[in-house]
Amino acid sequence: QVQLVESGGGLVQPGGSLRLSCAASGSIFSVNVMGWYRQAPGKQRELVATITRGGSTNYADSVKGRFTISRDNAKNTVYVQMNSLKPEDTAVYYCNALVRIIPPMKEYDYWGQGTQVTVSS
Repeated sequence: QVQLVESGGGLVQPGGSLRLSCAASGSIFSVNVMGWYRQAPGKQRELVATITRGGSTNYADSVKGRFTISRDNAKNTVYVQMNSLKPEDTAVYYCNALVRIIPPMKEYDYWGQGTQVTVSS
């Protein structure tokens, strides 16, 4: 019904930057909150940042001032610009979206397949 496709992960040196993208497609009426989460080896999945349809944002303390989340409502796409990357940012990054689908005009929570981000020299 709905697919979230992520792109932009990879290997980067400490202090470097990456931009992740996630596009939602399928039987979509509207996309409400979109966000990014991450999971490092041996750890639980954690919030990175979220953004509402109206543009209100929320960030984890660990990424404030370094990461910027944004979205293009016309394209049902969410981005995260990651600057000043640190080795502790290494994780699989997952896109998440709360989507109202057609039918039955109900909201469901969807996840992408994940994209690896590795910060290492």
